[in-house]
Amino acid sequence: MNRYDVSFVIPLKNEAESLETLYRGIVENTTPLGLSFEIIFIDDGSTDNSFDIIKELHKRDSRVRGVRFRRNFGKSSALSAGFKLASGDIVITMDADLQDDPVEIPRFIEMINKGYDVVSGWKKVRHDPPGKTLPSRLFNKLTSIATGVKIHDFNCGFKAYRNEVVKSIEIYGELHRYIPALAYGKGFSVGEIVVTHHPRKYGRSKYGLERLFKGFLDLFTVVFLTRFLRRPMHIFGTTGILLFIIGFIINLYLVIYKLLTGALIGNRPLLTLGVLCMILGIQSLSTGLLGEMINNISYGQKEEYSILEEVGIE
Repeated sequence: MNRYDVSFVIPLKNEAESLETLYRGIVENTTPLGLSFEIIFIDDGSTDNSFDIIKELHKRDSRVRGVRFRRNFGKSSALSAGFKLASGDIVITMDADLQDDPVEIPRFIEMINKGYDVVSGWKKVRHDPPGKTLPSRLFNKLTSIATGVKIHDFNCGFKAYRNEVVKSIEIYGELHRYIPALAYGKGFSVGEIVVTHHPRKYGRSKYGLERLFKGFLDLFTVVFLTRFLRRPMHIFGTTGILLFIIGFIINLYLVIYKLLTGALIGNRPLLTLGVLCMILGIQSLSTGLLGEMINNISYGQKEEYSILEEVGIE
């Protein structure tokens, strides 16, 4: 496999109109830097002629490589496939819709050369409707607080990484937006630069309101993966002990109350609550123990995608 200074990983779906312009922009802004580079397009189930254009680009420029999925598997799977193929010392991800400006490429590379392991773009001025920008700001703020990563825009697809970062993390589901948090959890340094955000020129956005809902659910996953993956007993055990103590105190109070007053307690809702807390506490402790045992078993993550066709892939 050839080694490059920079690998561009570009997931796409139905972006045929944008690919030629994006390719030229990458070449024009990377060539003057004197760096060798490759461009890896991941066609995530396009129904237009996107992959035909990728094939034509490969014929003209062998640095262009392409992978075509059998169906749409999602951006995380597309990035995961691209990361496995990327051989560049620096890996830059961009969206294919021309909203990310290739002019910013030298700035990302400069930040990586300054010592950062991950550099995330910040679309400080966005050309999206308020219905998309306002929930995104709330999401980014909550994510920053929950993960401890002090950046403003987790959703921005324009990012740069050292190769060892993308080779050391597993992304699936909707975790692609949390890559900075996953990397930070492994000890990599994370920086941020403000980037220009252009209005979408062709097609339409592939994301709806369901992305926000899924994003909040995945936030819980990321917090667990980055803080408790190797010590599940710390979260399940703490929760279990707390619930068990609450239930024990409730039941102890009821027993003392019965001994002192002789009153019946079997029909009191408080007794049900106390017993329930103790049962849930024991279950949570058991879950923590199971998590610790599973944590000691090595297993491989299977890919969540199926490739139909490749071009320029050795």
